[in-house]
Amino acid sequence: MTTMAAPSAFDTKTLREGIEHRDADALLALYADDAEIRMVDHKTQPSHPLVMHGRPEISAMLNDVYGREMTHKLEQVVVQGDHVAFMESCVYPDGVKVLCTSIADLRDGRIVGQTSIQAWDEQ
Repeated sequence: MTTMAAPSAFDTKTLREGIEHRDADALLALYADDAEIRMVDHKTQPSHPLVMHGRPEISAMLNDVYGREMTHKLEQVVVQGDHVAFMESCVYPDGVKVLCTSIADLRDGRIVGQTSIQAWDEQ
């Protein structure tokens, strides 16, 4: 009889704490070494998304975003099998709001491919 190992669980607690405490290092630990993120917004539209390959590029983005003076809140997170989806809301000190929704593929409990769509208030 063959037994199949259950997929490693994605750490939603680390996701929440990393986002809400602006901890880029904790968030980076959720990504596989060969992970890729595609970011779509009004500047990097679907036909030409911003693409980050590997942990060094993802680390630079996370340090930039979570190093800014703003609040971050994990609104929702859903994990199903080897997939995770989550929505994050952010507010800059001047009141500008940002909303980002992400869906990702997991391997061994870590993100390997993520697509995020973000929008923010324009003043």
